[in-house]
Amino acid sequence: MLEWYRYVMDENKNPLRSLPRAQRFQLMLILSLMWTAIFCTGAGAWMWYGELVAMHVLLALGTLATGFTFRATARRAKSYRDHPAHDGTARYDDVWGA
Repeated sequence: MLEWYRYVMDENKNPLRSLPRAQRFQLMLILSLMWTAIFCTGAGAWMWYGELVAMHVLLALGTLATGFTFRATARRAKSYRDHPAHDGTARYDDVWGA
């Protein structure tokens, strides 16, 4: 169980690790807000719809959103900036001919 927790919550082990730190933080913040809203809505909807309908639908949608986010990040195509030149020179302005 601890391994699954680290896979999802640890920014250095989940599929978002390939993104820059700022983007990683932004996506983790959005996902955490989404999961907070899911659990708060599920707890509040318990009185009206019952746990079987509301909570399970919210959990399924949240799991899908998180999975799609992780999958899209893991499949992200590497750009020329992600592969440094073998001689150690920078590649940031290579495309513009500078």
